[in-house]
Amino acid sequence: MNKKNIITLISALAVCSAVLSSCGQGNSSSSSKAEKAASSAAEESSENNTDNNDDTTVPTDLARSGEVRDISAMELVGEMKTGWNLGNSLDATGGSGVESEVSWGNPKTTQEMIDAVYNKGFDVIRMPVTWGNHVGEAPDYKIDEAWLDRVQEVVNYAYDDGAFVIINSHHEEDWRIPDNEHIDTVDEKTAAIWKQIAERFRDYGDHLIFEGLNEPRVKGSPEEWNGGTEEGRRCIDRLNKTFLDTVRATGGNNEKRLLLMTTYASSSMGKAIRDAAIPEDEHIGFSIHAYTPYAFTYNANADWELFEWDESHEGEIISLMSDLKETFIDKNVPVILTEYGAVNKDNNDEERAEWVSCYLDYAEKLGGIPCVWWDNGYYSSGNELFGIFDRNNCSWFTDTVTDALIEHSK
Repeated sequence: MNKKNIITLISALAVCSAVLSSCGQGNSSSSSKAEKAASSAAEESSENNTDNNDDTTVPTDLARSGEVRDISAMELVGEMKTGWNLGNSLDATGGSGVESEVSWGNPKTTQEMIDAVYNKGFDVIRMPVTWGNHVGEAPDYKIDEAWLDRVQEVVNYAYDDGAFVIINSHHEEDWRIPDNEHIDTVDEKTAAIWKQIAERFRDYGDHLIFEGLNEPRVKGSPEEWNGGTEEGRRCIDRLNKTFLDTVRATGGNNEKRLLLMTTYASSSMGKAIRDAAIPEDEHIGFSIHAYTPYAFTYNANADWELFEWDESHEGEIISLMSDLKETFIDKNVPVILTEYGAVNKDNNDEERAEWVSCYLDYAEKLGGIPCVWWDNGYYSSGNELFGIFDRNNCSWFTDTVTDALIEHSK
């Protein structure tokens, strides 16, 4: 065995040891998958990471590989049940460098946290990531190597467990402005960033998914949350296509990896979803956000706000799921609701659990749509109390809501 392969084997065994020694429930299924991942990494020679004519070299202790099966996007999404967002961590925009991960008050992400979430029953884990604060100047827009390594480390926590993992590009609105004045520069930067991400994660199997844009919109505009303008929607179409073409061009497993397009602001509004271009590709889906009905899911501080779920607004959920089915699913384009949830309003967990059962039941009946809960880590204090998982103690803030999420998952 040559020196490079010896180093790879030692690194892989170290990864395996770290996973097996983590706290949390640590079921045998997770351990087995971690062992397989480490073994797979050990068998890969380091040359496999540098023979694709790009400048990306994956550290051997972070390298992973896997199979992208010859199945449709609909079939792949059909395997997913229910999901959870690692919100306000890798997407936090305060501070600098890798320390930005904790700048919004959540602790540094650990294997123990992700194990606890996965072992609870969440088989889809979305990793919101902000890249724009960690890139160099044009035209290369080189991503800071330490940041890319840290993102990959956290992705591996979930990937090694066997979860479906979604990487996205989050909180980029300050530079990613979808209008005719900015689109050429935005398009160039989007391509440069996704090329580097795609090259770094190229060898991962089909449990890794890329989501190109998160809520792309013109901040502060009159149409920001109302489906956008014609100009804005065309710019989003262009960015979706650039993301798709860029990732596919990196080859390897990325040629058939599931890629998620989105609408203006990731909106579920009729004019946003019906006016979105659907690229010609067999391995795409759409990422949509739907906090429905808004009167119940958010603290609106208005006289029409809902604190109890009495099913009087059930029709809004039915309309949402029916629209997504007609627009995308009936055309064999899967949908993942990559964000949904309802804030804690004076500890109304029982009411939220009732809403969850209604929301998820219709998501399954009307489209088989997996839903990914938005968790920002805040349950009793902070901005927008969507938190269900206590990352400081590796425990659950509310079993009432969490158990409903698992029980009614598709």
